[in-house]
Amino acid sequence: MSAGQSGDSSPVPPVPMGHPLTYRWVFYHMMFDRERSWEECLMPVATFDTVEDFWRIYNHIQKPSSLHPGSDYYIFKEGIRPMWEDPRNINGGRWLLNVEQGSEKECNVDFYWLETLMLMLGEQFESYGSYVCGAVVNVRSKGDKVSLWTFDAMRDDANLKIGRIMQSTLQLNDRQRMKYEKHTDTSKRSGSTVKPRIVLQGKTETVNDGQRTKGQETNASTPSTPTLAK
Repeated sequence: MSAGQSGDSSPVPPVPMGHPLTYRWVFYHMMFDRERSWEECLMPVATFDTVEDFWRIYNHIQKPSSLHPGSDYYIFKEGIRPMWEDPRNINGGRWLLNVEQGSEKECNVDFYWLETLMLMLGEQFESYGSYVCGAVVNVRSKGDKVSLWTFDAMRDDANLKIGRIMQSTLQLNDRQRMKYEKHTDTSKRSGSTVKPRIVLQGKTETVNDGQRTKGQETNASTPSTPTLAK
């Protein structure tokens, strides 16, 4: 049977699969309920690994500013549970931004959350993207929080570079602080605050209790290749 006749066996062009992301990600939603454990409240919503799938999910869910207080969103690399106890989180920490209260609060939390996701999913942290585990937004009546988790809290070089990129992209003013906290300190805290390992505010950086101006070199070693699975 010649080509072009009925029953043509010519190869069918592949269907486009979208623009792949570097990692496969899991999106979770949690609504706090005193009658249930934390893990029971944590609900996986979707898994995605392309740009198109991310936007399909994002455009069909509520923005953080519309969520009920006590709600959280989590987006983490597949295989990493969004909890301190996960083996790839236990020695890590988080960059934390407390969203200022005010007339633009709703706009701010949505902007900070989306921009953080764009940095994370789009691999905008230069050679340090492999250190990132996931991102979280906590919606609370006393003030929302946006955080980015990394897997090694002792790598000041990697965490500081990631923090600088976040600070610039989120367009923070000189009054706003970003803090890097170790998960071990957060999990053991006795009060409402944790002593941060790194603080970024305006042009000032505080690293391990040593204040300096942004741009000065740290004594951190050259980054090694992390062994974080996709």
